Amino acid sequence: MGVIAWILIGLLAGAIAKALMPGNDPGGLIVTILIGIAGGLLGGWLGKVIFGVDSIDGFFDLSTWVAAIIGSLLVLVVYRAVAGRRA
Repeated sequence: MGVIAWILIGLLAGAIAKALMPGNDPGGLIVTILIGIAGGLLGGWLGKVIFGVDSIDGFFDLSTWVAAIIGSLLVLVVYRAVAGRRA
């Protein structure tokens, strides 16, 4: 997948993660994209390491989106913990 596809998946996965975990989050659209991209990479890596599957098959593949959303949720939890300590 190309860089534009990763940014689009990151935007959508980050938005879905924020919708699944409502609450006040510092940061706007850029932070959402970064959380989603990092979450997609983390989810893909965890899927490969833990389950031995290639979860980054294509843009419209369900495993790509599930990995990106789960990874984004994990990154969002860590982000909230770190940002919450600063405030």
